[in-house]
Amino acid sequence: MLTGADLLAKVKELGDASKSDLVRAAGYVSTKKDGSERLNFTAFYEALLEAKGVSLGDGGGGGGKPGRKLSYVATVQFNGNLLVGKAYTAQLGLAPGDEFEIKLGKKQIRLIPSGTADDDD
Repeated sequence: MLTGADLLAKVKELGDASKSDLVRAAGYVSTKKDGSERLNFTAFYEALLEAKGVSLGDGGGGGGKPGRKLSYVATVQFNGNLLVGKAYTAQLGLAPGDEFEIKLGKKQIRLIPSGTADDDD
């Protein structure tokens, strides 16, 4: 399986080839139990992204379960509460008892840590 500069060179060399042909030519092929070939598109695209400098490692954010990615989306709960989870507060270095001023805007809520200036008004 090609990686890095070799993979980029092969993709550039084949230019207009089909996606299946690209994956096959780069060596991202395995054999199924029945003897037929399986094209490993996911591994190919991950290697291609890595070769282009896009890291898919698990160095992201933090505080959540290993392998779990933060969605940065919150949902209003059945009782009307809006919950910001522990993974987010840990990422921001917040501790129990930290206080915030709630500022409402048009379709937005801003949380301003108490005791800091809000220069964005």
